[in-house]
Amino acid sequence: MQHDLTKGNMAGILARFSVPFLFSSFLQTFYGLADLFITGQFNGAAAISGVSVGSQVMHMLTVIIVGLATGALVGIGRSVGAGDKKSVARTIGNSVVLFLCFATAATLLLVAAAGGIIHILDVPPEAIDETRRYLTICFIGVPFITAYNVIASIFRGMGDTKSPMVFVAVAGVINIIGDYLLIGPLSLRAAGAATATVASQAVSVIIALFALCRRGIGIQITREDFRPDGSTLHHIVGIGLPIACQDGLIQISFLIITAIANSRGIDVAAAVGIVEKIISFLFLVPSAMLSSVSAIASQNAGAGLHERSRQALKIAILFCVSFGAVCWIFCQFAAASIVGLFVRNDPSVVMLGGEYLRSYSLDCMIAGIHFCFSGFFSAYGKSVFSFVHNMISVALVRVPGAWLASILFPATLFPMGLAAPLGSLLSALICIFLYRRYRSAWDMA
Repeated sequence: MQHDLTKGNMAGILARFSVPFLFSSFLQTFYGLADLFITGQFNGAAAISGVSVGSQVMHMLTVIIVGLATGALVGIGRSVGAGDKKSVARTIGNSVVLFLCFATAATLLLVAAAGGIIHILDVPPEAIDETRRYLTICFIGVPFITAYNVIASIFRGMGDTKSPMVFVAVAGVINIIGDYLLIGPLSLRAAGAATATVASQAVSVIIALFALCRRGIGIQITREDFRPDGSTLHHIVGIGLPIACQDGLIQISFLIITAIANSRGIDVAAAVGIVEKIISFLFLVPSAMLSSVSAIASQNAGAGLHERSRQALKIAILFCVSFGAVCWIFCQFAAASIVGLFVRNDPSVVMLGGEYLRSYSLDCMIAGIHFCFSGFFSAYGKSVFSFVHNMISVALVRVPGAWLASILFPATLFPMGLAAPLGSLLSALICIFLYRRYRSAWDMA
C-alpha cells in the first residue's frame, strides 16, 4: 500500500495522487449535494432550506475532522519519507485513540446542541422541524464520518489515495439509492436524506476496515503503539488543530452568512443554501490540492528534498488558478441554469441564486492559492500560519463584507457574493508574504 512520493516527475505525481483524492472528496461531498438535489425534486422551499442548512453544518463538521486528520497524514508522511517505520506505527496507533475520544465527545455534544445550533443560525420558522430532524440523525452518524477520515488519512499518508476513493464510491451509490427511496416513495423529506447519508457513511467505514485488515499497510502495529504518547499526540494535534480551526473558521463564516441570508426570508435562505452547496462542490479541487501538497511535501520534507516540496506547491497553485478561472467564466453565463437544477417552479430562488453564484464563483480562482499554501505550511509544521491568515480574512472581510452588502443592497445578492473572494485575496497575499519571509526556514524544517 505504501507509495514513494519522493521520486519521479512532480506534475505526474501530483496528478496521480490528487485525482483519486479529488474523486473521493467529490463523492463525500456528493452526499449533501444528492440530498439537496433529490429533496428539491420532491419537496418545496422549507425542506430544501432544512437540508441545505443541515448539510452546511455537516460539511463544516466534516472539514474540521479532515483538518484534524491532516495531523495524522503529515506525521505518517514525514515518517515514511524518513524511513522510520516505528514512528509510522506509533502515529497510526495514537491517531486511532485520539479520534475515538473525539468522535464520542463530539456525538454527545452535538446531539444535545442541535436545538441551539438551529436557533443561532436563525433558521426560517417553516424549516425548523426539517433542519432539526436532518441534524439530529446526521449527528448520530459522526463516529462514521470520523472513522472514515482517519482510515483515509492512514492510506493517504502512506501515499495511497486510490483505496479511499473505492470505499467512498460504493457508499455514494448507496446514498443515491437511499435518497430516492426515503425521500421519494417513503416521503421522509429531510429525515430521509439524513438517514441515507448516515447509512452510506457506515458502509464506507465497514469496507475501509475490511480492506485495512485484509491487505494490511506494510507496517507492524503492536498494542504498545496504541498507548498515548505525549510527543506523538502533540505533533498530530499541533498540525491538525490549526488546520481544523482554519477550516472550521471558514465554515463558521459561511454559516454566519447563511444566518444573515435566513433573516431575509425563505427564498433568500434557499438561494444562498443552494449556492453554498455548489461552491463547496467546486472547492473540491483546491481542497484536493491542499491535501495532496500536504502529503507530497511531507514525504519530501522528511527525506530532505525541499526543492521538490516547493515544486509541488507551485504546480498545485497553477492548476487551481486555471481551474478556478474556467469555473468563474462558466458561471457568468450559466449561473441561473445551474441553480435551477436544484429547485423547481420557484423563479425567485433561481434569480437570487444566480446573482449570488456569479459573484461568489470568483472565489474558486483566488481561494486555490491560499489552499495550496496551507497544505505546504502544514507539511512543514507551520499550520498555525493557515489559521492566522484565515482568521484575519474572516474577521476583516468575509463576515463584515457580507453583512454590509445585505444592508446596502437588499434587493440583490450579487454584492454579498463578493465578500468571499475579497477575503480569499487577503489570505493569498498574507500567504505569499509568509512564504517569502520564512523561505530559508523551510530547508531546515
